[in-house]
Amino acid sequence: MHKIPLRKCLATGEQLPKKEMIRVVRNKEGEVFVDPTGKMNGRGAYLKRSKAAFETAKKKKVLARALQVEIPEQIFEELEKYANE
Repeated sequence: MHKIPLRKCLATGEQLPKKEMIRVVRNKEGEVFVDPTGKMNGRGAYLKRSKAAFETAKKKKVLARALQVEIPEQIFEELEKYANE
């Protein structure tokens, strides 16, 4: 029996399997990327794959706080593509 890796959503606080989440990464240069593979180098933060979670993260600035960098608008636009609602 395999252990399923769990991650906590910044916006909702839910513990979910890693495959149900989307990762946002800040690299050493301070650039921010959406990481659908979950394997890019850098500091990562996880969000639930839902439009509501993305909107909450944007409104409360939880991604900016977690990654310690200003999040560009295009990152949230890219996240919208991954919402499965």
